[in-house]
Amino acid sequence: MFERLKRAYLRRGLKDERFAFLWDTPPEDEYVAFDCETTGLNPKKDEIITIGAVLIKGDKILASKKFEATLKTKLEITKESIRIHHIRNCDIEDGMEPKEAIESFLRFIGPRKLVGYYLEFDVAMINKYAKEFIGTTLPNPQTEVSALYFDKKNDVFGSKNVDLRFESIMKELDLPIFGQHSAYYDALMTSLIFVKLKKS
Repeated sequence: MFERLKRAYLRRGLKDERFAFLWDTPPEDEYVAFDCETTGLNPKKDEIITIGAVLIKGDKILASKKFEATLKTKLEITKESIRIHHIRNCDIEDGMEPKEAIESFLRFIGPRKLVGYYLEFDVAMINKYAKEFIGTTLPNPQTEVSALYFDKKNDVFGSKNVDLRFESIMKELDLPIFGQHSAYYDALMTSLIFVKLKKS
């Protein structure tokens, strides 16, 4: 009931009817795993520099159905962020305009359910742009893989101490860790976690 009301509220805020498809019925058993790399870790002031996403259908990761975008930004990328993702200011000089990139991303995800690790942050980053460009935020259902993992590993009381670090989850699930850190590879690894948990 609450989710229906929330979706209806967000739909009323839509200013660009080209994106009304976000409120369509999601395709059966389809998801999009995505990740963002940013100038910093504050959604209110930082900006997106790359987005990576991959389509999941059932228990299959459709690696050929992917989305990758590099965005221009007016902000300097912090040293702390560069240490994490190794993207420098000079690496994004030829990036897409944010409006073009975000609109392309919205077309890629459609009404599908979203999957991510630390998804709340990535959605908050996308929502900042979506609010500006189309007047409202993402109505898509969302699944946080660390929460799925926690539920799988814990007892009914939630009393166990579960290591929710990304690398720890990948190792515990015996999944390959790709050495190249990027939004796309992070999204791909997240999709592996999701599919493995979904099947178990």
